[in-house]
Amino acid sequence: MQIRHNITLDEDISRELETIAGELGEKKSSVIEKALAVYFDFLDLKLVQKRMKDLKEGRDTIVDARKVWKELGI
Repeated sequence: MQIRHNITLDEDISRELETIAGELGEKKSSVIEKALAVYFDFLDLKLVQKRMKDLKEGRDTIVDARKVWKELGI
């Protein structure tokens, strides 16, 4: 299912999007969707790095899955 979004872009970004979409022969929405997928993968990595740092520095802990399952009654 696709959902429509209205977005506002910086003028330079908008021009670059037009150029890239035109050269690739793709719709602008397709270029944006692909770019966001790559960016979200990058953000996933950043979040993992943050969580690992928090764990190493004692700001987070690991809970054994069996303990969680027991508390949930699974």
